[in-house]
Amino acid sequence: MKKLQILIVEDESLVAKDIVNMVRGLGYSVPAVVSTGEEAIVIAEKTRPDIILMDIVLKGRIDGIEAAQHIWENFSLPVVYLTAYADEATLQRAKVTEPFGYILKPFDERELQTTIEMAFFKAQMEKKLRERERWLSTILRSIGDGVIVTDQENRVTYMNRVAEFLTGWKQAEVLAKPLDGFLQIPVQDKPAKGKGPAEVTVNESLLATRDGGAIPIEQSISPIHGEKEEMFGRVYIFRDIRSRKKSEEELRESYARHQKALAGSIQAIGLTIEMRDPYTAGHQHRVSKLSAAIAEEMRLDKARIEGVKMAGDIHDIGKIYVPAEILSKPGKLSDIEMSIIRTHSQVGYDILKNIEFPWPIAQIVYQHHERLDGTGYPNNLKGEEILLESRIISVADVVEAMSSHRPYRPAPGIEKALAEIKRGQGAQYDSDIVDACFRLFQEKSFTFD
Repeated sequence: MKKLQILIVEDESLVAKDIVNMVRGLGYSVPAVVSTGEEAIVIAEKTRPDIILMDIVLKGRIDGIEAAQHIWENFSLPVVYLTAYADEATLQRAKVTEPFGYILKPFDERELQTTIEMAFFKAQMEKKLRERERWLSTILRSIGDGVIVTDQENRVTYMNRVAEFLTGWKQAEVLAKPLDGFLQIPVQDKPAKGKGPAEVTVNESLLATRDGGAIPIEQSISPIHGEKEEMFGRVYIFRDIRSRKKSEEELRESYARHQKALAGSIQAIGLTIEMRDPYTAGHQHRVSKLSAAIAEEMRLDKARIEGVKMAGDIHDIGKIYVPAEILSKPGKLSDIEMSIIRTHSQVGYDILKNIEFPWPIAQIVYQHHERLDGTGYPNNLKGEEILLESRIISVADVVEAMSSHRPYRPAPGIEKALAEIKRGQGAQYDSDIVDACFRLFQEKSFTFD
Protein backbone atom coordinates (compact mmCIF):
# COMPACT_ATOMS: atom_id res chain seq x y z
CA MET A 1 0.00 0.00 0.00
CA LYS A 2 1.25 3.47 -0.91
CA LYS A 3 2.49 5.53 2.06
CA LEU A 4 0.54 8.69 2.74
CA GLN A 5 2.49 11.82 1.77
CA ILE A 6 2.44 14.32 4.64
CA LEU A 7 3.62 17.91 4.06
CA ILE A 8 4.72 19.59 7.31
CA VAL A 9 4.46 23.36 7.72
CA GLU A 10 6.16 24.48 10.98
CA ASP A 11 8.41 27.50 11.57
CA GLU A 12 10.13 26.18 14.73
CA SER A 13 12.86 23.82 13.56
CA LEU A 14 13.01 21.63 16.70
CA VAL A 15 9.25 21.18 16.74
CA ALA A 16 9.30 20.48 13.00
CA LYS A 17 11.99 17.80 13.50
CA ASP A 18 9.97 16.12 16.24
CA ILE A 19 6.84 16.08 14.03
CA VAL A 20 8.82 14.60 11.10
CA ASN A 21 10.17 11.81 13.32
CA MET A 22 6.72 11.12 14.72
CA VAL A 23 5.11 11.06 11.26
CA ARG A 24 7.75 8.78 9.77
CA GLY A 25 7.59 6.59 12.82
CA LEU A 26 3.90 6.08 12.08
CA GLY A 27 4.80 4.83 8.61
CA TYR A 28 4.03 7.93 6.60
CA SER A 29 6.26 9.73 4.07
CA VAL A 30 7.33 13.38 4.35
CA PRO A 31 8.04 14.96 0.92
CA ALA A 32 8.97 18.34 2.43
CA VAL A 33 9.12 20.54 5.53
CA VAL A 34 8.54 24.29 5.12
CA SER A 35 8.36 27.18 7.53
CA THR A 36 6.22 29.85 5.83
CA GLY A 37 2.75 30.10 4.34
CA GLU A 38 4.16 31.19 0.98
CA GLU A 39 6.39 28.11 0.79
CA ALA A 40 3.49 25.89 1.83
CA ILE A 41 1.43 27.07 -1.14
CA VAL A 42 4.30 26.53 -3.62
CA ILE A 43 5.28 23.07 -2.32
CA ALA A 44 1.64 21.96 -1.97
CA GLU A 45 1.00 22.77 -5.63
CA LYS A 46 4.21 21.03 -6.69
CA THR A 47 4.07 17.84 -4.60
CA ARG A 48 0.30 17.44 -4.09
CA PRO A 49 0.59 15.67 -0.71
CA ASP A 50 -2.21 13.59 0.78
CA ILE A 51 -2.34 15.61 4.02
CA ILE A 52 -0.83 18.93 5.15
CA LEU A 53 0.02 19.41 8.83
CA MET A 54 -0.13 23.20 9.20
CA ASP A 55 0.94 25.40 12.12
CA ILE A 56 -1.25 28.49 12.38
CA VAL A 57 1.39 31.02 13.50
CA LEU A 58 4.10 31.16 10.82
CA LYS A 59 6.87 33.47 9.69
CA GLY A 60 6.26 35.54 6.59
CA ARG A 61 3.40 37.66 5.25
CA ILE A 62 0.62 35.09 5.57
CA ASP A 63 -0.17 32.80 8.46
CA GLY A 64 -1.24 29.16 8.38
CA ILE A 65 -4.97 29.93 8.14
CA GLU A 66 -4.53 32.12 5.05
CA ALA A 67 -2.22 29.54 3.48
CA ALA A 68 -4.68 26.70 4.25
CA GLN A 69 -7.56 28.66 2.73
CA HIS A 70 -5.61 29.25 -0.49
CA ILE A 71 -4.54 25.60 -0.68
CA TRP A 72 -8.08 24.27 -0.15
CA GLU A 73 -9.73 26.66 -2.58
CA ASN A 74 -7.14 26.15 -5.33
CA PHE A 75 -5.82 22.61 -4.89
CA SER A 76 -8.50 20.89 -2.73
CA LEU A 77 -5.81 19.45 -0.44
CA PRO A 78 -6.86 18.58 3.15
CA VAL A 79 -5.24 20.54 5.98
CA VAL A 80 -4.89 19.55 9.64
CA TYR A 81 -3.93 22.36 12.02
CA LEU A 82 -1.21 21.69 14.61
CA THR A 83 -1.26 24.66 16.95
CA ALA A 84 -0.94 25.84 20.52
CA TYR A 85 -3.69 28.41 19.97
CA ALA A 86 -7.27 27.54 20.91
CA ASP A 87 -8.84 30.97 21.47
CA GLU A 88 -12.30 31.66 20.00
CA ALA A 89 -11.12 34.13 17.36
CA THR A 90 -8.51 31.69 16.00
CA LEU A 91 -11.04 28.84 15.96
CA GLN A 92 -13.56 30.94 14.04
CA ARG A 93 -10.96 31.92 11.43
CA ALA A 94 -9.81 28.32 11.12
CA LYS A 95 -13.36 27.00 10.66
CA VAL A 96 -13.85 29.10 7.52
CA THR A 97 -11.03 27.17 5.78
CA GLU A 98 -12.88 23.85 6.35
CA PRO A 99 -9.96 22.05 8.07
CA PHE A 100 -9.93 18.27 8.29
CA GLY A 101 -8.51 18.27 11.82
CA TYR A 102 -7.40 20.60 14.64
CA ILE A 103 -4.79 19.27 17.14
CA LEU A 104 -3.55 21.28 20.09
CA LYS A 105 0.12 21.04 20.96
CA PRO A 106 1.53 19.05 22.64
CA PHE A 107 0.07 15.81 21.23
CA ASP A 108 1.07 12.15 21.14
CA GLU A 109 1.56 9.72 18.27
CA ARG A 110 -1.78 8.00 18.75
CA GLU A 111 -3.70 11.28 18.60
CA LEU A 112 -1.74 12.35 15.50
CA GLN A 113 -2.24 9.02 13.72
CA THR A 114 -5.99 9.01 14.43
CA THR A 115 -6.33 12.57 13.16
CA ILE A 116 -4.31 11.87 10.00
CA GLU A 117 -6.27 8.70 9.17
CA MET A 118 -9.62 10.37 9.79
CA ALA A 119 -8.58 13.43 7.80
CA PHE A 120 -7.47 11.26 4.87
CA PHE A 121 -10.72 9.26 4.92
CA LYS A 122 -12.78 12.43 5.14
CA ALA A 123 -10.75 13.94 2.26
CA GLN A 124 -11.39 10.87 0.10
CA MET A 125 -15.12 11.07 0.78
CA GLU A 126 -15.08 14.78 0.10
CA LYS A 127 -13.25 14.13 -3.17
CA LYS A 128 -15.82 11.55 -4.26
CA LEU A 129 -18.62 13.89 -3.30
CA ARG A 130 -17.09 16.73 -5.28
CA GLU A 131 -16.56 14.45 -8.27
CA ARG A 132 -20.17 13.37 -8.07
CA GLU A 133 -21.30 16.98 -7.78
CA ARG A 134 -19.22 17.91 -10.84
CA TRP A 135 -20.63 14.89 -12.68
CA LEU A 136 -24.20 15.84 -11.76
CA SER A 137 -23.57 19.49 -12.57
CA THR A 138 -22.19 18.53 -15.99
CA ILE A 139 -25.29 16.45 -16.68
CA LEU A 140 -27.63 19.26 -15.59
CA ARG A 141 -25.73 21.79 -17.72
CA SER A 142 -25.74 19.57 -20.79
CA ILE A 143 -29.36 18.35 -20.85
CA GLY A 144 -31.79 20.15 -23.11
CA ASP A 145 -34.35 20.88 -20.37
CA GLY A 146 -34.42 23.81 -17.98
CA VAL A 147 -33.63 22.78 -14.39
CA ILE A 148 -34.15 24.85 -11.24
CA VAL A 149 -33.53 23.42 -7.76
CA THR A 150 -34.87 25.08 -4.61
CA ASP A 151 -34.54 24.44 -0.88
CA GLN A 152 -37.38 23.82 1.58
CA GLU A 153 -38.08 27.55 1.66
CA ASN A 154 -38.34 27.51 -2.15
CA ARG A 155 -35.14 29.55 -2.49
CA VAL A 156 -33.05 28.89 -5.58
CA THR A 157 -29.98 26.72 -5.02
CA TYR A 158 -29.24 25.82 -8.64
CA MET A 159 -30.22 26.91 -12.14
CA ASN A 160 -28.80 25.41 -15.32
CA ARG A 161 -28.00 27.29 -18.52
CA VAL A 162 -31.15 26.22 -20.32
CA ALA A 163 -33.24 27.55 -17.43
CA GLU A 164 -31.29 30.82 -17.60
CA PHE A 165 -31.91 31.05 -21.35
CA LEU A 166 -35.64 30.29 -21.14
CA THR A 167 -36.42 32.50 -18.13
CA GLY A 168 -34.06 35.37 -18.92
CA TRP A 169 -32.58 35.24 -15.38
CA LYS A 170 -28.97 34.36 -14.49
CA GLN A 171 -28.22 32.00 -11.60
CA ALA A 172 -25.98 34.60 -9.95
CA GLU A 173 -28.90 37.05 -9.88
CA VAL A 174 -31.38 34.73 -8.18
CA LEU A 175 -29.27 32.38 -6.05
CA ALA A 176 -30.72 32.08 -2.52
CA LYS A 177 -33.75 34.17 -3.53
CA PRO A 178 -37.35 32.87 -3.32
CA LEU A 179 -38.37 31.41 -6.66
CA ASP A 180 -41.82 32.99 -6.65
CA GLY A 181 -40.21 36.38 -6.14
CA PHE A 182 -39.03 36.55 -9.74
CA LEU A 183 -40.59 33.61 -11.60
CA GLN A 184 -44.09 32.19 -11.75
CA ILE A 185 -44.19 28.45 -12.53
CA PRO A 186 -47.73 27.05 -12.41
CA VAL A 187 -48.12 24.01 -10.15
CA GLN A 188 -50.81 21.33 -10.44
CA ASP A 189 -50.66 18.79 -7.63
CA LYS A 190 -51.24 15.12 -8.27
CA PRO A 191 -51.36 13.33 -4.88
CA ALA A 192 -49.50 10.09 -4.45
CA LYS A 193 -51.29 6.82 -3.81
CA GLY A 194 -50.78 5.77 -0.25
CA LYS A 195 -47.89 8.16 0.45
CA GLY A 196 -47.15 11.73 1.38
CA PRO A 197 -46.22 14.43 -1.14
CA ALA A 198 -45.72 12.83 -4.55
CA GLU A 199 -44.22 13.99 -7.74
CA VAL A 200 -46.03 17.10 -8.85
CA THR A 201 -46.53 17.23 -12.58
CA VAL A 202 -47.97 19.80 -14.93
CA ASN A 203 -48.00 18.36 -18.40
CA GLU A 204 -48.28 21.70 -20.14
CA SER A 205 -48.39 25.29 -18.94
CA LEU A 206 -47.05 28.76 -19.70
CA LEU A 207 -43.74 30.04 -18.32
CA ALA A 208 -43.68 33.78 -17.65
CA THR A 209 -40.26 35.12 -18.68
CA ARG A 210 -38.23 38.08 -17.42
CA ASP A 211 -39.10 40.25 -20.42
CA GLY A 212 -42.83 39.78 -19.92
CA GLY A 213 -43.24 37.04 -22.51
CA ALA A 214 -44.83 33.61 -22.10
CA ILE A 215 -43.37 30.33 -23.34
CA PRO A 216 -45.44 27.13 -23.59
CA ILE A 217 -43.63 24.45 -21.59
CA GLU A 218 -43.97 20.84 -20.55
CA GLN A 219 -42.82 20.44 -16.98
CA SER A 220 -42.55 18.29 -13.91
CA ILE A 221 -42.00 19.50 -10.35
CA SER A 222 -40.63 16.89 -7.95
CA PRO A 223 -40.17 17.25 -4.20
CA ILE A 224 -36.80 16.26 -2.70
CA HIS A 225 -37.34 14.07 0.36
CA GLY A 226 -35.03 13.13 3.18
CA GLU A 227 -34.71 9.69 4.77
CA LYS A 228 -37.71 10.44 7.02
CA GLU A 229 -39.85 11.60 4.06
CA GLU A 230 -39.50 15.25 5.09
CA MET A 231 -39.33 17.58 2.13
CA PHE A 232 -36.28 19.82 1.94
CA GLY A 233 -36.50 21.13 -1.61
CA ARG A 234 -37.93 20.84 -5.09
CA VAL A 235 -36.62 20.17 -8.59
CA TYR A 236 -38.33 22.07 -11.40
CA ILE A 237 -37.75 20.61 -14.87
CA PHE A 238 -39.31 22.28 -17.89
CA ARG A 239 -39.01 22.02 -21.66
CA ASP A 240 -39.73 24.59 -24.35
CA ILE A 241 -42.48 23.14 -26.54
CA ARG A 242 -42.99 26.04 -28.94
CA SER A 243 -41.74 23.98 -31.89
CA ARG A 244 -43.96 21.07 -30.91
CA LYS A 245 -46.96 23.37 -30.54
CA LYS A 246 -46.31 24.82 -33.97
CA SER A 247 -46.03 21.33 -35.47
CA GLU A 248 -49.24 20.26 -33.74
CA GLU A 249 -51.07 23.29 -35.10
CA GLU A 250 -49.77 22.62 -38.60
CA LEU A 251 -50.84 18.98 -38.23
CA ARG A 252 -54.32 20.03 -37.11
CA GLU A 253 -54.63 22.40 -40.06
CA SER A 254 -53.42 19.70 -42.43
CA TYR A 255 -55.89 17.22 -40.95
CA ALA A 256 -58.73 19.75 -41.28
CA ARG A 257 -57.83 20.30 -44.93
CA HIS A 258 -57.69 16.56 -45.48
CA GLN A 259 -61.05 16.09 -43.80
CA LYS A 260 -62.58 18.86 -45.88
CA ALA A 261 -61.23 17.35 -49.11
CA LEU A 262 -62.41 13.89 -48.03
CA ALA A 263 -65.88 15.19 -47.20
CA GLY A 264 -66.03 16.93 -50.56
CA SER A 265 -65.07 13.73 -52.35
CA ILE A 266 -67.66 11.73 -50.42
CA GLN A 267 -70.38 14.26 -51.26
CA ALA A 268 -69.39 14.15 -54.92
CA ILE A 269 -69.67 10.35 -54.92
CA GLY A 270 -73.02 10.52 -53.17
CA LEU A 271 -74.30 13.07 -55.68
CA THR A 272 -73.20 10.83 -58.56
CA ILE A 273 -75.23 7.96 -57.13
CA GLU A 274 -78.31 10.10 -56.57
CA MET A 275 -78.17 11.47 -60.13
CA ARG A 276 -78.78 7.91 -61.35
CA ASP A 277 -81.76 7.52 -59.03
CA PRO A 278 -83.75 10.77 -58.91
CA TYR A 279 -86.46 9.16 -56.77
CA THR A 280 -84.05 8.67 -53.90
CA ALA A 281 -82.24 11.98 -54.34
CA GLY A 282 -81.09 13.20 -50.92
CA HIS A 283 -81.64 9.79 -49.29
CA GLN A 284 -78.00 9.26 -48.35
CA HIS A 285 -77.64 12.81 -47.03
CA ARG A 286 -80.76 12.45 -44.86
CA VAL A 287 -79.63 9.06 -43.56
CA SER A 288 -76.26 10.60 -42.76
CA LYS A 289 -77.92 13.46 -40.89
CA LEU A 290 -80.09 11.15 -38.77
CA SER A 291 -77.25 8.69 -38.17
CA ALA A 292 -74.96 11.45 -36.89
CA ALA A 293 -77.76 12.79 -34.66
CA ILE A 294 -78.33 9.30 -33.20
CA ALA A 295 -74.60 8.84 -32.59
CA GLU A 296 -74.48 12.22 -30.84
CA GLU A 297 -77.55 11.36 -28.78
CA MET A 298 -75.74 8.18 -27.70
CA ARG A 299 -72.77 10.35 -26.70
CA LEU A 300 -70.23 8.71 -28.95
CA ASP A 301 -66.95 10.59 -29.26
CA LYS A 302 -66.64 13.32 -31.86
CA ALA A 303 -64.36 11.33 -34.17
CA ARG A 304 -66.73 8.37 -34.20
CA ILE A 305 -69.71 10.60 -34.94
CA GLU A 306 -67.80 12.00 -37.92
CA GLY A 307 -67.17 8.45 -39.15
CA VAL A 308 -70.89 7.58 -38.88
CA LYS A 309 -71.76 10.73 -40.82
CA MET A 310 -69.20 9.97 -43.54
CA ALA A 311 -70.39 6.37 -43.92
CA GLY A 312 -74.00 7.53 -44.07
CA ASP A 313 -73.20 9.86 -46.96
CA ILE A 314 -72.07 6.90 -49.14
CA HIS A 315 -73.77 3.88 -47.61
CA ASP A 316 -75.53 3.17 -50.94
CA ILE A 317 -72.47 3.72 -53.15
CA GLY A 318 -72.80 0.12 -54.38
CA LYS A 319 -76.04 1.04 -56.19
CA ILE A 320 -73.87 2.63 -58.87
CA TYR A 321 -73.65 -0.90 -60.33
CA VAL A 322 -77.42 -1.47 -60.18
CA PRO A 323 -79.18 -0.72 -63.51
CA ALA A 324 -81.05 2.61 -63.41
CA GLU A 325 -84.27 0.99 -64.63
CA ILE A 326 -84.33 -1.23 -61.57
CA LEU A 327 -83.67 1.66 -59.22
CA SER A 328 -86.51 3.72 -60.74
CA LYS A 329 -88.95 0.88 -61.47
CA PRO A 330 -92.43 2.00 -60.36
CA GLY A 331 -93.83 -1.47 -59.73
CA LYS A 332 -92.92 -4.27 -57.37
CA LEU A 333 -89.44 -5.70 -57.90
CA SER A 334 -89.00 -9.32 -58.92
CA ASP A 335 -86.88 -11.74 -56.89
CA ILE A 336 -84.06 -11.42 -59.43
CA GLU A 337 -84.22 -7.62 -59.37
CA MET A 338 -84.24 -7.65 -55.56
CA SER A 339 -81.20 -9.93 -55.51
CA ILE A 340 -79.41 -7.49 -57.82
CA ILE A 341 -80.18 -4.58 -55.50
CA ARG A 342 -78.96 -6.59 -52.52
CA THR A 343 -75.52 -6.81 -54.12
CA HIS A 344 -74.98 -3.10 -53.44
CA SER A 345 -73.57 -3.78 -49.95
CA GLN A 346 -70.88 -6.08 -51.37
CA VAL A 347 -70.19 -3.76 -54.30
CA GLY A 348 -69.90 -0.79 -51.95
CA TYR A 349 -67.39 -2.69 -49.84
CA ASP A 350 -65.36 -3.64 -52.93
CA ILE A 351 -65.24 0.00 -54.04
CA LEU A 352 -64.17 1.35 -50.65
CA LYS A 353 -61.99 -1.40 -49.15
CA ASN A 354 -58.72 -0.10 -50.62
CA ILE A 355 -59.31 3.53 -49.66
CA GLU A 356 -57.61 4.59 -46.40
CA PHE A 357 -60.20 6.27 -44.19
CA PRO A 358 -59.74 7.24 -40.53
CA TRP A 359 -62.71 4.92 -39.85
CA PRO A 360 -63.76 1.43 -41.05
CA ILE A 361 -66.01 2.94 -43.73
CA ALA A 362 -65.91 -0.09 -46.05
CA GLN A 363 -67.00 -2.44 -43.27
CA ILE A 364 -69.74 -0.05 -42.10
CA VAL A 365 -71.16 0.12 -45.64
CA TYR A 366 -70.82 -3.65 -46.02
CA GLN A 367 -72.87 -4.34 -42.88
CA HIS A 368 -75.56 -1.64 -42.99
CA HIS A 369 -78.28 -4.12 -44.06
CA GLU A 370 -77.39 -6.73 -41.43
CA ARG A 371 -79.87 -7.32 -38.58
CA LEU A 372 -79.30 -8.34 -34.96
CA ASP A 373 -81.23 -11.58 -35.35
CA GLY A 374 -79.21 -12.67 -38.42
CA THR A 375 -82.01 -12.01 -40.96
CA GLY A 376 -80.09 -9.29 -42.77
CA TYR A 377 -77.66 -9.48 -45.67
CA PRO A 378 -75.13 -10.14 -47.15
CA ASN A 379 -73.60 -12.32 -44.36
CA ASN A 380 -76.45 -12.89 -41.86
CA LEU A 381 -74.35 -11.39 -39.04
CA LYS A 382 -75.80 -11.29 -35.53
CA GLY A 383 -75.61 -8.99 -32.53
CA GLU A 384 -72.14 -7.69 -31.69
CA GLU A 385 -70.76 -9.12 -34.93
CA ILE A 386 -72.27 -6.03 -36.55
CA LEU A 387 -70.39 -2.75 -36.11
CA LEU A 388 -72.18 -0.19 -33.94
CA GLU A 389 -71.93 2.34 -36.77
CA SER A 390 -73.66 -0.10 -39.15
CA ARG A 391 -76.41 -0.72 -36.60
CA ILE A 392 -76.98 3.05 -36.34
CA ILE A 393 -77.15 3.51 -40.12
CA SER A 394 -79.52 0.54 -40.50
CA VAL A 395 -82.05 2.22 -38.18
CA ALA A 396 -81.64 5.61 -39.84
CA ASP A 397 -81.95 3.96 -43.28
CA VAL A 398 -85.29 2.33 -42.43
CA VAL A 399 -86.72 5.49 -40.85
CA GLU A 400 -85.70 7.71 -43.79
CA ALA A 401 -86.89 5.21 -46.43
CA MET A 402 -90.33 4.79 -44.84
CA SER A 403 -90.81 8.53 -44.37
CA SER A 404 -90.04 9.28 -48.03
CA HIS A 405 -91.96 8.73 -51.28
CA ARG A 406 -90.92 5.96 -53.66
CA PRO A 407 -92.10 5.30 -57.24
CA TYR A 408 -93.65 2.01 -56.21
CA ARG A 409 -95.47 3.37 -53.12
CA PRO A 410 -96.42 6.57 -51.32
CA ALA A 411 -94.54 7.55 -48.16
CA PRO A 412 -95.91 5.64 -45.11
CA GLY A 413 -94.80 8.56 -42.93
CA ILE A 414 -92.61 9.06 -39.90
CA GLU A 415 -95.10 7.57 -37.43
CA LYS A 416 -95.17 4.24 -39.28
CA ALA A 417 -91.39 4.38 -39.68
CA LEU A 418 -90.95 4.75 -35.93
CA ALA A 419 -93.50 2.01 -35.33
CA GLU A 420 -91.48 -0.29 -37.62
CA ILE A 421 -88.22 0.14 -35.71
CA LYS A 422 -90.11 -0.15 -32.42
CA ARG A 423 -91.58 -3.47 -33.62
CA GLY A 424 -88.08 -4.79 -34.39
CA GLN A 425 -86.41 -3.28 -31.31
CA GLY A 426 -84.11 -5.78 -29.63
CA ALA A 427 -84.64 -8.33 -32.38
CA GLN A 428 -83.63 -6.70 -35.64
CA TYR A 429 -82.57 -3.30 -34.35
CA ASP A 430 -80.32 -2.29 -31.44
CA SER A 431 -82.49 -1.20 -28.47
CA ASP A 432 -80.26 1.71 -27.45
CA ILE A 433 -80.20 3.03 -31.00
CA VAL A 434 -84.00 2.78 -31.34
CA ASP A 435 -84.45 4.61 -28.02
CA ALA A 436 -82.07 7.36 -29.16
CA CYS A 437 -83.95 7.70 -32.44
CA PHE A 438 -87.28 8.00 -30.64
CA ARG A 439 -85.92 10.72 -28.34
CA LEU A 440 -84.75 12.71 -31.35
CA PHE A 441 -88.17 12.73 -33.00
CA GLN A 442 -90.46 12.82 -29.96
CA GLU A 443 -88.48 14.98 -27.51
CA LYS A 444 -86.04 16.99 -29.60
CA SER A 445 -88.12 17.69 -32.72
CA PHE A 446 -85.64 16.23 -35.20
CA THR A 447 -86.49 16.76 -38.86
CA PHE A 448 -84.78 15.73 -42.09
CA ASP A 449 -85.20 19.21 -43.59
